[in-house]
Amino acid sequence: MNHPQDTAPPGTLPRASVPGGALDAVAAVQPAATAPDELPQDHTQAILEATKQVGALLKASGYPFALVGSVAAYAHGVTVRLQHDSDFCLRRQDAEGVVRTLVEGGIQVVSPPEDWLVKARAGGEQIDLIFELAHRPVTKEMLDRAEILPVDSVHMPVLAPSDLLESRLTALSEHHCDFGALLPIARALRERVDWDRLRREHSSSPMPDAFLYLLERLDVIPPREVSHEGT
Repeated sequence: MNHPQDTAPPGTLPRASVPGGALDAVAAVQPAATAPDELPQDHTQAILEATKQVGALLKASGYPFALVGSVAAYAHGVTVRLQHDSDFCLRRQDAEGVVRTLVEGGIQVVSPPEDWLVKARAGGEQIDLIFELAHRPVTKEMLDRAEILPVDSVHMPVLAPSDLLESRLTALSEHHCDFGALLPIARALRERVDWDRLRREHSSSPMPDAFLYLLERLDVIPPREVSHEGT
């Protein structure tokens, strides 16, 4: 998702966009190393190259983080086409240090209207640094559960399968309910997901609960146990 920069010069981040006034520590931002028109024809590989570049910088920074979204699914072995951006999740209180690290590493940081993420560009690709997944804050516990996996040739923390599905289920709503995009991920990760946990957490949410029921009907996951109390 790209947003026009109405007031801030390209490559800068207004203080209001990042908690702690991260721009106080940033004097200038170098342009991205690769212009968009120089991207490889294989867009998947372009996104992976950007992911590796940012992931390597985040690893060196020492701040906890995890890869999330479609590239995380790819890292877990799901066959997906990478067409949009690369998403990393981190704690809100670490945003200032993370922005400083990326800027010093030559990554463009841009100003989004939202207050739950920071946007950047690497090699012409968009990078989202997310503090909240479907309005739920990223926590230390979530990042501690991340698994170290190779993304192409760089190992980095990747959100655990149950947390990855949790973030996708929580995002389902009447306005965003694409079961078709979520089904291949659920199929590929089904043996590594705590489905009982997801059922408990989403039993009162119509869209996630409907998707879990669909997985049962398609024999992707076992049917939930039915209580026979009082019979």
